[in-house]
Amino acid sequence: MTQIETFYEVMRKQGITRRSFMKYCALTASALGLGPAFVPKIAHAMETKPRTPVIWVSGLECTCCSESFIRGAHPLAKDVVLSMISLDYNHTLMASAGHAAEAALEETIQKYKGNYILAVEGNPPLNEDGMFCIVGGKPFVEQLKHAAKDAKAIISWGACASYGCVQAAHPNPTRATPVHKVITDKPIIKVPGCPPIAEVMTGVITYMLTFDRLPELDRQGRPAMFYGQRIHDKCYRRPHFDAGQFVEHWDDDNARKGYCLYKMGCKGPTTYNACSTVRWNEGTSFPIQSGHGCIGCSEDGFWDQGSFYDRVTNLNVFGIEANADKLGMGAAGAVGGAIAVHAAVSALKRAQKKQEKVEG
Repeated sequence: MTQIETFYEVMRKQGITRRSFMKYCALTASALGLGPAFVPKIAHAMETKPRTPVIWVSGLECTCCSESFIRGAHPLAKDVVLSMISLDYNHTLMASAGHAAEAALEETIQKYKGNYILAVEGNPPLNEDGMFCIVGGKPFVEQLKHAAKDAKAIISWGACASYGCVQAAHPNPTRATPVHKVITDKPIIKVPGCPPIAEVMTGVITYMLTFDRLPELDRQGRPAMFYGQRIHDKCYRRPHFDAGQFVEHWDDDNARKGYCLYKMGCKGPTTYNACSTVRWNEGTSFPIQSGHGCIGCSEDGFWDQGSFYDRVTNLNVFGIEANADKLGMGAAGAVGGAIAVHAAVSALKRAQKKQEKVEG
């Protein structure tokens, strides 16, 4: 197999100093949620391991995953594409097209058998022998199976590849099918979202490059480091949820105060993703912060769960379905009851002491 340069060798050729390289490794560790002890491990991996060949194919999709990926900031997408990995095929980002592009795909498959990562954006339609999505004159499902045959692992980018997304929504006339239901003999990492967060995408690649293994996955095959908690758990509006303070109508006073959007259909309580922690556009914001509820785009079948503005759950926890006045009345009643009990106990103790003095 042809030897590929390491990430460190490429960076040095670009004039990057050793100090800047170590700073980069520290930022990468931080982005992955790893402690300082992992910085030298990341540096060692990038100094010694050759860049990983990556084939990125696209089926039924809207290119939102690619659009998100190129906006990654930690690390920058250009560093991932030009330095960390060897992105040998991606018909959205590559300069070549037509026969030249397909030749590059075939060359990579043959040259790096068993050593490349297959990244899949979108999904294959299976009806009509796959004729609803044609790439290079052939059904995309054929390209997918051909590229997956000798891949080391597969990354399913976005809701389309992970679950089917809008293409697979009822009645699904093309039989759009998620990748894991077509390719069943390879390790698959699902990175759902419509699209996934840029830093989540680059973080998954960085982890695989650094440790030469798949990250820990949850029961649905998603990286636990990014999909291990609900958006609701780390949402900055969570205190309003617990206090029963909700937006009742768009642009009402409660909306202006930043109250919880649960009653407006927010799916944060049932959606696992890193939106409320990593956020978007270099950590600037996320949908709930901009005033719109979560639509649950990283969960299976979110297009078939009814309107984005209807509640799909009945969460009966402290504060839910109660306004601040009701909670306040309940709290006042509880406090009043406690005061009454305390007063009665105190009076009983004083009476006992008086009785003891009289008898003495």
